[in-house]
Amino acid sequence: MHWLAMVFLAAVNQPHAAGPNRPNIVVVITDDQGYGDVSAQGNPILKTPHLDRLRQQSASCSDFLVSPTCAPTRSALMTGRHEFKNGVTHTILERERLTLSAITVPQVLRGAGYTTGIFGKWHLGDEDAYLPDKRGFEKVCIHGAGGIGQTYPGSCGDAPGNQYTDPALWCDGAFVKEKGYCTDIFFQRAIRWMDQVADQKPFFCWIATNAPHQPLQVRPEDEARYAGKATTEQAKFFGMVANIDDNIGRLTAFLETRGLHENTLVLFLTDNGGTVGVPVFNDGMRGAKGSVWRGGTRGCAFWRLPGVVSPGDLPQFTAHIDVAPTLLELAGVSTPPPMRRQIEGRSLAPLLKDRKSTWENRLLVSHLGRWPTGKANAYARRATAVRDARWKLVQPHMNQDAPWQFFDLETDPGEVNDIAIHHPDRVKTMSDFHAAWWASVRPMLVNEEVKGSAINPFKDRYWKQFPAEKPAAIP
Repeated sequence: MHWLAMVFLAAVNQPHAAGPNRPNIVVVITDDQGYGDVSAQGNPILKTPHLDRLRQQSASCSDFLVSPTCAPTRSALMTGRHEFKNGVTHTILERERLTLSAITVPQVLRGAGYTTGIFGKWHLGDEDAYLPDKRGFEKVCIHGAGGIGQTYPGSCGDAPGNQYTDPALWCDGAFVKEKGYCTDIFFQRAIRWMDQVADQKPFFCWIATNAPHQPLQVRPEDEARYAGKATTEQAKFFGMVANIDDNIGRLTAFLETRGLHENTLVLFLTDNGGTVGVPVFNDGMRGAKGSVWRGGTRGCAFWRLPGVVSPGDLPQFTAHIDVAPTLLELAGVSTPPPMRRQIEGRSLAPLLKDRKSTWENRLLVSHLGRWPTGKANAYARRATAVRDARWKLVQPHMNQDAPWQFFDLETDPGEVNDIAIHHPDRVKTMSDFHAAWWASVRPMLVNEEVKGSAINPFKDRYWKQFPAEKPAAIP
């Protein structure tokens, strides 16, 4: 463990009595579900009645900035700062690992008397030192890599041969061969755990589905809901989202019947722009996952906490880096000085309670990253953007240097009309901001040239537990 994290844990992991009115927290984050993949937000085919109900009861962020891909967003949510400052510039090749010097939300909450659990996708490092039980989570049940069955050179890889149905999951230090569909398993395990701990401590429960990410391994009965209403691929994708929605309904029913609804913050998030569902509905946005256009960097964020959060649209320009400080403030937890120095976002709590609260404008950077290993400097100004509440500066290309493009999101939310020639001063100001931002993050890109392990750690652990399944020659 990095020495800064050790100093921090020594400071916060002291006995604290959790206040009787501190809310429980449930965060649900899905993988590759886009802003348009919710029926209440305009999708003409997909039906998500439970998400629609949650959205109606929540403050719904309609201009919520996320990263173009998944692991970067997850690192920003956990830490309250831009993913590059966490060392996360990719989803593989060791560049998905959350730097060991980072302080996470579950670490702070656990130090303040919460019990913490994660179920599903982690994707911030598969080596021992990076696993969630070292980053603040007490209860752990996860798959490896970025998705069930994925494997890449180096440390990023799941248990061998894993599928969405009957997966082997890493649960509290050992593999468990589960029965059933992955999304159902994650919610079932999370609900059982919450039921067990709810009378003892406030809980922080992180449910992260790998669905509806490809491969589109879907329950046949869920795919059948959309057969003939969309392409085969879209029917599978929408079926996976519908299964998530069913589980949102089960989660909501549990909280209500268990008497936890009134004192539990539920936050639903998506991790990047849309994918398979984009051709059906993308709310008029340009681009998709893997781009810095709005279609790649606009996510969902539904915040529900009865009596505290005011339901309705929250139109202000908000971002993933705002989640960590918001969770801590709503939990009534004092942010330790090391975490305060780390956080770049702002607490949304004042806005969630009162839309008329002051919310100052700011500039934020999106960057796709994903450059070839060792080539960071050559990609500083490629596939990147700077924006505030109204204006957006974009260089969308990955393989060539190109002029900045400039858009007025107020009049052109679809980013169609490049007006850079008409606003040279503003383009220069935002371009200078980007250059200063890159200079600030470059020393923090700690994973750029790290050599990965010869065998994925998840495979190595699996074969140690099940030696009879280890192949004679490892591919």
